[in-house]
Amino acid sequence: MTIRHLKIFIAVAETGKMSLAAKKLYLAQPTISQAIHELEEHYQTRLFDRLSKRLYITVAGQELLTLARNAVRSFDDLELRMENYTRTEHFRIGATVTVGSCLLPSLLEDFRQRRPQTDTFSFIGNTAMIEEKLLKAELDVGVVEGAIKSPDLVSIPMVEDYLVLACSKDHPFASLTSFGPSDLKGQDFVMRERGSGTRALFEEYLEANHIRIRCRIEAPFPEAMKHAILYNHCMAVISVRLIEDELQKGTIRMLPHPEHAWNRTFNLVYHKDKVFTESILHLKNLLLQYRRPEIR
Repeated sequence: MTIRHLKIFIAVAETGKMSLAAKKLYLAQPTISQAIHELEEHYQTRLFDRLSKRLYITVAGQELLTLARNAVRSFDDLELRMENYTRTEHFRIGATVTVGSCLLPSLLEDFRQRRPQTDTFSFIGNTAMIEEKLLKAELDVGVVEGAIKSPDLVSIPMVEDYLVLACSKDHPFASLTSFGPSDLKGQDFVMRERGSGTRALFEEYLEANHIRIRCRIEAPFPEAMKHAILYNHCMAVISVRLIEDELQKGTIRMLPHPEHAWNRTFNLVYHKDKVFTESILHLKNLLLQYRRPEIR
């Protein structure tokens, strides 16, 4: 049994078909079939049930999949550390949409100035997507605002942030100085997509206060949310960092939560088995420079 066997097994488990795994790994299908057969012979158990020309992973296969991913991750980390002695370091950073919109551009530039020899790659998605990629070792670290569910990931609070109730200057709420949960009942909102940490925090608040709103628009990007606020008479619960320009221009008005219920942090996230490299340490130190929003 080799790392190659495990990588082939993972590809088959994730694609569900040996033909798709063969295409993904640029191998011949008989090679894929032979590797799975050798694994089953080695462990003396079926890893897949073959029913009507389809593959269904067994309980033993699920157990091996978890262990195989850990083993491949450790092996890839070993390879990467050794390559760093003779090759450029590759550093993969994941950021949620909020972080990617308000923090990531300047953060990457500061990082480039400190680590010009490091080749960086960034991926922007919602919290659930970043978590999945970290677990699959497709990213080295993530900076997210949502709650992390997996016990295999370490989450360190780094940057303060808070959500505000935002509306256009012509909205009836624009003249308010404060609000309570009941004021939101039945109001039109633009919401982030499911899997977003921002949406999860607001929905938890609504559920705790037994409030129902009308989600008129679902938007995965801050610019689309701001357009819905400005032109579609929607309100939004959004990071104050994302509307700084509009607040200064006066086109959007904000109401912070009176009891600070929407305060949160951006968290540095990485796998618990991840080797803590110099690049991760530099990123962690840089995040401290962005600790507090400029608008309070």
